[in-house]
Parts: sequence; structure tokens; C-alpha cells
Amino acid sequence: MNFEPGKAWLDASGRRIQAHGGGMLHDNGVYYWYGEDRDYARLGSREGVRAIGVRCYSSPDLFTWRDEGLVLPATADDEKSEIHFSRVMERPKVIKNDLTGKYVMWLHLDDAPYKFARVGISVADKPTGPFRLVKSVRPDDSESRDMTLFKDDDGRAYLVHSSENNRTMHVSLLAPDYMGTSGEWKRVFEGRMREAPAVFKHGGRYYIVSSHCTGWKPNAAEYAAADSMLGEWKVLGNPCAGSEEDKALTFNSQSTFVLPVPGRPGKFIFMADRWNPGDLGDSRYIWLPLKVENGLVSIEWREKWGFDVFD
Repeated sequence: MNFEPGKAWLDASGRRIQAHGGGMLHDNGVYYWYGEDRDYARLGSREGVRAIGVRCYSSPDLFTWRDEGLVLPATADDEKSEIHFSRVMERPKVIKNDLTGKYVMWLHLDDAPYKFARVGISVADKPTGPFRLVKSVRPDDSESRDMTLFKDDDGRAYLVHSSENNRTMHVSLLAPDYMGTSGEWKRVFEGRMREAPAVFKHGGRYYIVSSHCTGWKPNAAEYAAADSMLGEWKVLGNPCAGSEEDKALTFNSQSTFVLPVPGRPGKFIFMADRWNPGDLGDSRYIWLPLKVENGLVSIEWREKWGFDVFD
């Protein structure tokens, strides 16, 4: 089986996969892909809908996906709800807490003008939910928009999010139960206007891939490395290889997650979205092999590829 970046990707029932701005959880041999459902056409005539909810898919192999449904649906009957369908629900990420056994989802919650700028924290007993919204917060009393979660080998977890009107990112250590931040955090990439963070670890070092802030339009990715999540981050440049257009537009996509390749330690998949603002439900997925050599990250375009590229 092969990945075909940019091609329409259907689930086992033949529907377009709706996992935009998504993230991945590997649990008990199964992969769970969470993302934004943007298939507005499925709703018919419901006017003013911005949020449908978070949809989950499961797979044993990363190629075939079963739709597990809306695990955190937007609500239509409570206009004051922070997950009302007129609000914004973006970039959901789920990690498992080994101490509590709970599955914890963080996501970006906002209003139409993007002034709410909070994270929503939800919890479930199973990876397929249902997730229950527990609260929304501005982590460490700071604005939060594009975000991701990273769980380290020692069980500690971190929130990485765009803040200060997207001018700067923050890295926050989560509380032991993952239901809030610990109060230990750091400002990073000050004044660089970065969003869409994706975090991974290789060879004891930490890496963040992110994009510039240009709305739905693609731009040049940038990556940075540090010896600890709360350490000093050094910007190392554009990870994309190939033509100047590929480098300038990140293969016409925007980062969302970096996934370790199953059974191949030190190998990764770069997950990104090719946004289609005219039909967000038909935004495509760009999955590409990501390699780290001598501390430097490279991502190359491939029309079709499988795990053998890492051999």
C-alpha cells in the first residue's frame, strides 16, 4: 500500500476523510486520527455553521480508516456554549494520561473574529470517546490559537501554541493529569509570527515545524530544535527540499502533526493540510516522509510512497 499526497482520501465507507488540522494517537496497536470535520455540504441548509465538531478515525496500518464518528460534536441547542456550531473548533490533539487512564483532548476554541483565543480541554474514557468538554482556558493567562500537544517519553506533556496575537509562541508544561497547565512555561520564537506547530523528538533533541501566518494560503515552513521543550530553541531554516516553489509553499500545504513511523525508530511522517477555502471539506492531506540526519530535518515531495522509503 502507498500514500498519495494530495489525492482524495476516502474512509472505509467511501466518504471523504474529515480530519483537518488533525493529530494522531497510537494506543494498543491502533492509530486514532482526530481532526476538524469540515463537510458542511453534509449538513444541508444549517446557516452560519463554522464548527461541526471533532471526528475520529481508526486504523491498524495508517492506510485504511474507519469512521468512529463525531467524538466531540458542536452543539446546536445552546448558543452560549463554547462549542456552539457558530463558534470555531480547530486543531484537536489527544494524548493518553498513564496516571489516570483518561484520554485528554485539547483544541483551539474561538469566535468568528478570532478574539476568544482559548483552548478547550475535554476528556474521555476511550479513544473513540465520547469526549466531554470540561472547561476552556487561556493557558497561563495567555491567548491561544493554533496549538498542538506533545507527550514526552517520561510522561510529561506540553502545550505549544501561538499567542500574543500570533506574534510569539508559548511552550507550557501540563499538569500531571493533563487537565491544565502547571504554571511552568516559556515564550519562544518571539516576534516571528508562527502558527501550525508540529512537534517531535529525535536523538534526544526536540523539533518544532511551523508555518507563517497567511490564513488559508500556504507559505514557507520553518523548523527549530532544542535540547529540552522549555529550553533555548534555535531556528534552523526551511525543512522542505526540492524546487523553490516547493520550499516557498511547503508543497502547497500547512503543517499539523509529525508522526513516528510504526516499527521504524527515528523515522517520521510529516502530516499537513492542503487547504481549499472554497470547499474546506475537500481540503486534502499531504503526508510525506520526514528524515533527520546530523540534526537536520528534510522533507521531500513524493507523488506516491510507502514505508520502504525508510529502508
